[in-house]
Amino acid sequence: MTEKTDVVLIGAGIMSATLGALLRQLQPEWSISLFERLDAAAAESSDPWNNAGTGHSALCELNYSPQNPDGSVDISKAIDINERFQVSRQFWSYGVENGILGDPSAFINPIPHVSFVHGADNVDYLRKRYEALSRHPLFSTMEYIDSPDEFAKRLPLMARGRDFSDPIALNWTDEGTDIDFGSLSSELLAYLGRSGVDLAFGHEVRDLTKQSDGSWLVKVRNLRTRRTRTLISKFVFVGAGGGALPLLQKSGIKEAKGFGGFPISGQFIRCTNPDLIYKHEAKVYGKAAVGAPPMSVPHLDTRIIKGRPGLLFGPYAGWTPKFLKDGKNTDLFKSVKPNNIFSLLGVGVTELGLTKYLVSELLKSEAGKVATLEEFMPRADGHDWELITAGQRVQVIRRKGAGGVLEFGTAVVAAEDGTIAGLLGASPGASTGVSAMIDVLQRCFPREYDDWSPKLKEMVPSLGVKLSENQALFQEVWDWSTKTLNLNSVSDNTPKHAGVAPIA
Repeated sequence: MTEKTDVVLIGAGIMSATLGALLRQLQPEWSISLFERLDAAAAESSDPWNNAGTGHSALCELNYSPQNPDGSVDISKAIDINERFQVSRQFWSYGVENGILGDPSAFINPIPHVSFVHGADNVDYLRKRYEALSRHPLFSTMEYIDSPDEFAKRLPLMARGRDFSDPIALNWTDEGTDIDFGSLSSELLAYLGRSGVDLAFGHEVRDLTKQSDGSWLVKVRNLRTRRTRTLISKFVFVGAGGGALPLLQKSGIKEAKGFGGFPISGQFIRCTNPDLIYKHEAKVYGKAAVGAPPMSVPHLDTRIIKGRPGLLFGPYAGWTPKFLKDGKNTDLFKSVKPNNIFSLLGVGVTELGLTKYLVSELLKSEAGKVATLEEFMPRADGHDWELITAGQRVQVIRRKGAGGVLEFGTAVVAAEDGTIAGLLGASPGASTGVSAMIDVLQRCFPREYDDWSPKLKEMVPSLGVKLSENQALFQEVWDWSTKTLNLNSVSDNTPKHAGVAPIA
């Protein structure tokens, strides 16, 4: 029997959960079915140990503020990403106030965001970055620190054993956050379940076929019973992480032609010494190695997962042909099509630096990984750390001319008629997910969008306004979201979780 539904969501991660929650608020009478191939929510890229959880807002990520050839610092991308993160903060605040989300500390907590460099040239760059960013309302509380004494006071683990004859500098912001996107996804999905959405775990979408009336025939396999469900849906969203590209290719939409994917896996080393975990409370980001992708920016990172603090360092890049952590070794090869083979080959020629970097990472031993940590912690002891496998990312390869170009951001791919859309790529991904999903609504539901605008403005009061150009509105929504999400400043640098057992 063929079922009928208004919306099919593929994947139970943060993107599908966010889009589902938005649609439930905007069009509560629509029927929605969500399918996830695994037996748990947010078990791939949205799992807290599979991503950095920084609450990407460009406060500490140096790749969003590159230095120009003339020595100036380009902050345009940093401002754009921070603007998009403010949209997420507002929607989550609306969710807390309206029963969509529960206790905010279950998914978001205040943590300082810190940029760290050493060496005279890098210190000069970080000073210029601070001067450029601190003039903007979104970054006005940023501090510049180059005093060894202040460095040691704020980052004792990183100061111990450090030779300060090599100059250091920090950009420090107390208003950063740590986000458990696994918990956030689960809460959004629980809301969807309470509101009548059909949530089907252990179900894999096998095929998508466009019908003559514009709807989609969706074939889904129950992986436990091996039975197939067939649905007719007016709209399909593919939020399947690394699995999105193969499904968009199966759909046959012309907008997906020419796209390829380059899979990169990751590892972290996780601290097992509670004393060390308690002595560091910040997300400290450095500069990526030459030839390294932006997602491989090293960071010594405090995490709050299920209310317990943890500490990790990484990531270390790896390679596998799988498009998902729980994927298949044939994923990459099956994604090669006549319409994207030249894109893939073009990237193979132009990204030799990335290839060299990946080979060096694959050859690095566990001891070598700990040695990399010593740039951040000069007295690091390998006995205090364990190696864990992080998430799988599929970077976007987009057609450009006769070849292709590798992109490290996210891209929404939508059919011209708005009946199907999907999200490709990785960082900043989840942190800007609300903004991305509102973009999907605007592109795929242009007739309904005008009617939805008042409700969307209720959920995101700044929608359509650049907060960097409206300081009064920024202060208003910032104060509201800070109070609603219980994001008090941590400027006193005392551990907020001193009475909680750490993850070890």
